Amino acid sequence: MTTLTRLAAWQSLQQHHEQIADAQMKDMFGADPDRFNKFSLSAAGIFLDYSKNRIDESTIPLLLGLARERGLQESIAAMFQGDAINSTEGRSVLHTALRNRSERPVMVEGSDVMPEVRSVLARMRSFSDSVRESTWRGCNGDAITDIVNIGIGGSDLGPLMVTEALDRYSHPRLKMHFVSNVDGSHIVSTLDKLEAETTLFIIASKTFTTQETLANAHTARQWFVDQTGKADGIPKHFVALSTNRSEVEAFGIDAANMFEFWDWVGGRYSLWSAIGLSIALAVGMDRFEELLSGAHAMDEHFMTAPMEANMPVILALLTVWYNNFFGANSHLIAPYDQYLHRFPAYLQQLTMESNGKSVTRDGEAVDYATGPIVWGEPGTNGQHAYFQLVHQGTHLIPADFIVPLESLNPVGDHHAMLLANCFAQTEALMRGKTAEELAIEMKQQGASDAEIARLRGHKTFAGNRPTNTLVLGTVDAASLGALIALYEHKVFAESVVWGINAFDQWGVELGKQLAKTIYAEIGAAQHLTQHSTGHDASTNGLINMAIKRRTLVS
Repeated sequence: MTTLTRLAAWQSLQQHHEQIADAQMKDMFGADPDRFNKFSLSAAGIFLDYSKNRIDESTIPLLLGLARERGLQESIAAMFQGDAINSTEGRSVLHTALRNRSERPVMVEGSDVMPEVRSVLARMRSFSDSVRESTWRGCNGDAITDIVNIGIGGSDLGPLMVTEALDRYSHPRLKMHFVSNVDGSHIVSTLDKLEAETTLFIIASKTFTTQETLANAHTARQWFVDQTGKADGIPKHFVALSTNRSEVEAFGIDAANMFEFWDWVGGRYSLWSAIGLSIALAVGMDRFEELLSGAHAMDEHFMTAPMEANMPVILALLTVWYNNFFGANSHLIAPYDQYLHRFPAYLQQLTMESNGKSVTRDGEAVDYATGPIVWGEPGTNGQHAYFQLVHQGTHLIPADFIVPLESLNPVGDHHAMLLANCFAQTEALMRGKTAEELAIEMKQQGASDAEIARLRGHKTFAGNRPTNTLVLGTVDAASLGALIALYEHKVFAESVVWGINAFDQWGVELGKQLAKTIYAEIGAAQHLTQHSTGHDASTNGLINMAIKRRTLVS
């Protein structure tokens, strides 16, 4: 048994779970008319209603006791003060410094990093303004009309999600495109829509050695040269987001057009850095800085609010409650706003790459569940798809509903209908429908007793399904920044309770290593009779199928 599961606070929560496991939320609401006020709070422009959870007034204090025993408050302070909390890589974790809007210094190894951060922001403003105002022009003197961000993982998901979410504010001339998949169809189908003379490419790779990104970047460069006949035009059409100056210059990009960031910026936390250049180009640097300000407001809340009124802490502890005591290994994200349609995909990486770990920070195997599977799509589409399983399936799936009170595109009664659906789903998941309620409903519709009995099992709902509702005023840059930071801090707080490192991702490395070996085998054998024998029978068979097919079509 690990240290975590031996803690007195853990044992108390197990006992509490036994007492409350079968309690019905609708009975709790009936018994306490003030439940909504007791289990809700506001921070950084976001309102959280967590009253529709399987908790009573003793649950949160017990969870907070566990958080205190795990040193959560101290860990929060350690992150903000630049300690090397990414222990396996010996790095600080300071994405919060990128959006620090105060005058406070942020120290890393004895030096204040804020002057460098502000310098990069200033360069981003200058460059993005020049492109948006058409003073930056392509090799033929044309204004840029299309921008292609080439990256993968955090260099793609974050900027893509934010530019989609803030599309209402996008520059009318500039069209944004994102290429991440090494499948050639992604880059080719994107390039087919573009004119080389008016296209700007952003190559986003910290090391400038990421295999998928560099493959797409070289294809884009060759396409540009083929289309324009001007290899010397590359500096006007390619910029780099990287720390590897020599590789950037070898590619043909002017080092003056390289925007730097630092090793204390993890990939999935990097949209706040120069990786966010595509965001600044799309919506302007003023709004990019509003995004930073919204995140900073949530940072200040996370750093200073008492834990019982700390929104990321409360959400994290509710995840621990369901994941570890109810056995709920899945978590639904349901944004009721079309602009947030990529937000669940973004949170998949943030959550599962961070907390998909099976060893503690000390390298000991855990004997409890860690990061849940995160998934989702926007409402109301989900109501006509996967919500069936959430309502009547055999899995307990906690869910976060995210909704703005105001639409950026008010038309007819659309937004009132959207709000009604969002609030109705959380009520339905909490209440369910009993056999007695069904009987009354069907009798009013003229159904016979036999018909009611026949359909009873199909048309009743157990309910008691937990949800959080996160309410924004509207989806603007500041509220989006706060929302992203909220989930970043939630994930970190979960990791502290579980005793794992949220800031490394060694699990992705083995597949990368093996892919390099297999790629070399497939490439070398394309025109030969060579067969792969160095793997297991399945992998050898698949490689040999690929070699044979490539030989036949070459």
